[in-house]
Amino acid sequence: MNEITQNETRDIILDVTEKLIYRHGIAATGLDFLVKTAGVSRKSIYRYFANKDALVIAALQRRDERWMQWLRGEVERVDDSGERLLALFTALKTWFGSADFRGCAFINTSGETGDPHDPVRLLAKAHKQKLFEYARELCQAHGTPDPERQAAHLLILIDGAITVALVMGDSTAADNAQCMARTLLGL
Repeated sequence: MNEITQNETRDIILDVTEKLIYRHGIAATGLDFLVKTAGVSRKSIYRYFANKDALVIAALQRRDERWMQWLRGEVERVDDSGERLLALFTALKTWFGSADFRGCAFINTSGETGDPHDPVRLLAKAHKQKLFEYARELCQAHGTPDPERQAAHLLILIDGAITVALVMGDSTAADNAQCMARTLLGL
């Protein structure tokens, strides 16, 4: 019939939590707001998550996996290794143009935490590390000199473009970062 399974309920809670946190932030996303928006009971939330912190972490972990998978999928459509490096910014441009673009969820949420050892902050750091490792992988595949350093530069360009696109409302931020990457990498 129309019964929702436990996994579907958990997925609904995670989906709604992720969307609300991305749109409003962690502090502004209270459990009452989440319960109302998700159409679930508070008891359902606590069935799957010990507390709000555990829920936030689970939602952000899911976003990390999905976002990295999306980025890889966009970049790997391109065959040429140099063009793949530039495709990082083409993917960003697409994302910046989406109706729900609100910047980097990991930068945004880590900005809400003061403690560098806070689990949200550590998750944001892990996300950025994965992004760095992917950029390094692309640099190695292209044979750039000093892939470690080039990946560090690309990470700064990526996060800079995301921030400028959000804060300044600059739709050309990805194009500008891509131009800088082209110069940096000699492409």
